This record gives sequence, C-alpha cells and structure tokens, in this order.
Amino acid sequence: MNKKVAFYTLGCKLNFSETSTIARDFSKEGFDRVDFSEKADIYVINTCSVTENADKRFKTIVKQAQKNNENAFVAAVGCYAQLKPQELADVHGVDLVLGATEKFKITDYLNDLSKNDFGEVHSCEIEDADFYVGSYSIGDRTRAFLKVQDGCDYKCTYCTIPLARGISRSDTMTNVLKNAREISEQNIKEIVLTGVNIGDYGKGEFGNKKHEHTFLDLVTELDKVEGIERLRISSIEPNLLKNETIDLVSKSRAFVPHFHVPLQSGSNEILKKMKRRYMRELYVDRVSKIKEVMPYACIGVDVIVGFPGETDELFLETYNFLSTLDISYLHVFTYSERDNTEAVDMDGVVPNNVRSKRSKMLRGLSVKKRRAFYESQLGTQRTVLFESENKEGYIHGFTENYVKVKTPWNPELVNTLHEVVLTEIDDDGLVRFDFAEVLNNIS
Repeated sequence: MNKKVAFYTLGCKLNFSETSTIARDFSKEGFDRVDFSEKADIYVINTCSVTENADKRFKTIVKQAQKNNENAFVAAVGCYAQLKPQELADVHGVDLVLGATEKFKITDYLNDLSKNDFGEVHSCEIEDADFYVGSYSIGDRTRAFLKVQDGCDYKCTYCTIPLARGISRSDTMTNVLKNAREISEQNIKEIVLTGVNIGDYGKGEFGNKKHEHTFLDLVTELDKVEGIERLRISSIEPNLLKNETIDLVSKSRAFVPHFHVPLQSGSNEILKKMKRRYMRELYVDRVSKIKEVMPYACIGVDVIVGFPGETDELFLETYNFLSTLDISYLHVFTYSERDNTEAVDMDGVVPNNVRSKRSKMLRGLSVKKRRAFYESQLGTQRTVLFESENKEGYIHGFTENYVKVKTPWNPELVNTLHEVVLTEIDDDGLVRFDFAEVLNNIS
C-alpha cells in the first residue's frame, strides 16, 4: 500500500505553483496525495514569511497535522524555512526543515519516515540559490499558476524575500512555453503568470545577468500558444510595466484586461524610505495608460500601512491619492517588523493600534472602489470562467476583467467559459446575471 502525503501552502501564488511541482515529485515516488485534513504519513507545509501572521499560523498547522496523525512525519519548506530554519525545527512535531534550494529535492531526504527527536535542518546560504527550478500548479483548480521567474534584486527596506529566495533569475523561454502547452493539454482554461518580480523576466535566463529575453518577449510568445483560453499577469512592478506590454494586452488574443500593480505608499517621502524604484507620479501614468487603452480594465493595488515614519499626514496623503485613482480594489498589508531588514531599525515606529486603524480605513476604501468598479460593469457583456466549488448552493466565476459573479449551483458550468450580461450587484457585493443567458451557452 502506497504511503500518503498531504500539503498545506501558505502565502502567494508562487508558493502554490511550487507546492504543486513538489507534489508531482512525490507522485513519481509512489506516494498518494490526500487532503491535509486527512490522515497521511507525511505532511509538507510550504511556509511564507511576508507577514508576522504567516509565521504564527505555522504552529497551528503543525498541530493540525499531529491531530490527524500523531506519528506522521512533518516537513517544512519555503521562505520562512530559509529565513529561520532553526526556529521552525524547534516547533514540536517538526521533523525536517528544507531551505530555498533543498525543497525541490525533498524526496531525497525521506529515506526514513520515522519521527525525529529534533527537527533536522538542511538550509543553504542564500547566495547558493542561484539556479532556477521551474514550477506550475495543475489539477488543483480551474486555473494554473505558472512560475516564470524567481528571486529579486531589489532592496526594498521592509522586505525579506531577497533573503528567502535569492537573486533574480528566470526560466528559459523554451521551458515556459513547454509548461504552458502542458497546462493547456490538461483542459485548464486560465494560466496566471507568477514569480517574485515577473517584470524582471529574462534576467538570469541562462545563468547570467544579461537579458536574453524581456517580459514583453515572454507575453508575446505566450499569446501565441494554442489551447490557452486566458492568460493573466499577476503582480508586476509599476516601473517594469511598460507601455508596449499594456498595448499588447489591449490587443491580445488571450491576455485579460487585469493588472495587479503594487504601490505600497501614495507618499513620495515614504516611497523613498521604502527604496521603491518609482515615485507616485509614475504610478498615475501607469494607471492612466491602462485606462486609456482598456477603460474596462481591472486594476488591483498593494499598499502597506504603518511603515516607520508614516505620520497621520503622510497616511492621509496615501488615502487621498488612492481615493482619486481610477483603480478597482486594494490589497492592504499592515507593516510588520522583519529581522534583517533596514526598516526594522528606522525611527518613527507607528503604534500597532494606529496601524490597525489605518488598515481598516483603507479596507473600507477598497470596498467602495470594488463596488464602483462593479457598478461600472453593469449592462456589459463579459466572459465568465466558472470555478469548481459549490459554496452554499452557488457557483462562482470571474469575468476576464476580474468581476466575481455568482449563480445557483450547476455542475455543468464547472470549468466552462460563457458569455453573460452583468445585470445587478447582490447584497454581498457579487454580481448576478440573467441565468437563461448561461443555460443557452452550455456546450
């Protein structure tokens, strides 16, 4: 009887793509994958260290694994495992901790699945994380996350990702296109491009700093891959989102009109302290360019509140800046101190209760922005890709420009694309449409 393995992923789309790749390696070794809530012989937790909350959740997840099977082997991989391996190894129940490069060789460390008295650590110096391992998620959902780039050469003063993932490096164009074709053959309708800094694509493609290809080259070639209905760019830095890329998306066969562009602060003073590579004026220019060629495009924004030195006045500068921008929603992050970053030693620490208040204000603004964007889409005809989950009698889906819709559950709709007319916004903020229009389109 085959051994059973279960996975839990914390953090970003990139982590999900890497978990999926690691899971396929286990399958090749004869393991059967089960849900994390089930009894397994080994539990693999892919960790995140972007926020303090992700760190704390790790212990809870280990306890859940032990509750499912107290004799199970527990392995930790991912960013937190690279940054603080001994801290994870000291958590009761953890048997193995693998760093940035070792995680892709996890099955080599599993000769014996018996419990260890102490967590065993295999973690490289981050300078050694200079080679690329391609990944993509498949079989988990109606869309796939395709990793095209890893690591980051930026030195943002709040961020530990360069310490956790190493230098910026890219998959080869040939391999990205090969992976995209493999995904398309699995009847997956949408691919989301992921990486740490995907706009930097091309750097380190063949193990050197020279750009053999650019991000524009990448999206141009991916747009030609047959069988992919939708391609979506995940997060891309404003200084790397070029006019040519925006123009390509506007005319594209497969790329959808949805951009997620980190801002982090609407105050130039704070942006300088963060060592971001742009000022807010460039951000305005990027939003204006997108809306000029795609008025219906969805634009998501990352923003951090409570960064050291963020006074009430500077926070209001951010709030008012975002209020006036033609954006669609916000992802709000409350600043949390991270070891080995410049920001942790900066003056002007913002009290936690003030951080929470500011976060709440921006989350409220996000609700208003999303509502306004949804209202602007009422009466328009859009294409919806339906998800696979039955949530309280409803099936949900997303339009190409990321409007979330719902309709009564119908299993025939799962993983299908349909033209619909958006008709009304529901009490919970989701959009409804004429159900008859969907039924007429089921193929």
